[in-house]
Amino acid sequence: MVTIEEVKDSNGLKRFAEFAWSVYRDDPYWVPPLKGEILSTLEGKDNPLFMNGPHALFIAYKDTEVSGRICVGINETLNNKKNKAEGYVCMFECCSDYNVASALFERAEQWLGDRNIDLVKGPISPTNGDDLRGLLVEGFNGPPVLMNSYNPRYYRDFFERYGFVKYLDLYAYYWDVKDIPEERYLKAVDYAMKRYRFRVDALRLDQFDREMEDIKTVMDTAMPEWDDLTPPTLEEVRAIGRKLRPLADPELIYIARSGGYPIGFSIGLPDYNQVLKHLNGRMFPFGFLKYLWLKNRITGMRVFVLFVIPEFRKKAVSGTMFLKYIQTAKKKGYTYVEGSTIGETNMDMRRDAERAGGKHYRTYRIYSKPVGRCVSF
Repeated sequence: MVTIEEVKDSNGLKRFAEFAWSVYRDDPYWVPPLKGEILSTLEGKDNPLFMNGPHALFIAYKDTEVSGRICVGINETLNNKKNKAEGYVCMFECCSDYNVASALFERAEQWLGDRNIDLVKGPISPTNGDDLRGLLVEGFNGPPVLMNSYNPRYYRDFFERYGFVKYLDLYAYYWDVKDIPEERYLKAVDYAMKRYRFRVDALRLDQFDREMEDIKTVMDTAMPEWDDLTPPTLEEVRAIGRKLRPLADPELIYIARSGGYPIGFSIGLPDYNQVLKHLNGRMFPFGFLKYLWLKNRITGMRVFVLFVIPEFRKKAVSGTMFLKYIQTAKKKGYTYVEGSTIGETNMDMRRDAERAGGKHYRTYRIYSKPVGRCVSF
């Protein structure tokens, strides 16, 4: 027997957060998240997604045992700007019982239907960022890189069996640092920087607020007119910045400027999953010592986002930032760089990644489904 209960208190939040350990207990590739970070996200601290509308958390119980979870919500800011009536699901986890998954999906749909929502998409990022976006559907041959999704193979069957269909695939690209001929780019980058009069600098942590303002300026101009994207508010940019700041390596975050005006930026982070793998979700009391010991032994990084304003596209601004990543990666002794997640319809970015030698090696899928129409079989 499956029952669904809404999370209403701190004990429920804890059960919601810790359920994943039951799903992945015997999975050698799973990387346990920090429990404190998960709880902070669920509580809404510096969480841009929850700032934009209501949400609910549901836990599934099978014979009194926690057996699944789901977060459902509405991004009212996006709906108002795009004239939509859409909801989302995220943070889905489930035991290997389709009846549990079906009960969770049905309860999420009911919650959305009660609020006049006609379409649901997901799994989306639980912070409206580039973390945990989509369901992993291809590339189960290793642990995920920092903040990327990882899930059992049977989740895909659960979503599709219930009636979800593919909305958008997101790609991850992989570079083996030793195979990238740095010299090939040096002359072209030097020429472009002189001809188009721009420079690329590492993030200045001592001017953090100003740097966040420049990133916001770029996003306002550069963000494409995609259905599911709107430029974030300055408050949201700062919230994301505060969340990432403890992990930030200024040498991996770049802002491009021309005449002092911001024209592009890119954010990369070391692959801290290599450290988190050994902490089992806890930084204290002993996890912090492991963190200090292991963080300087990280061997790779992930590039999350790269935006360039329209006037400076096709002028090697993105190529200049990519070259800096390769130079920095070699300096730090990294062996790989991952660029993710890139939408399958973003042909310009995909071409840039592939021309630079990137290998498409993982795919994450966002699904959609009309609310109230179940075609489960």
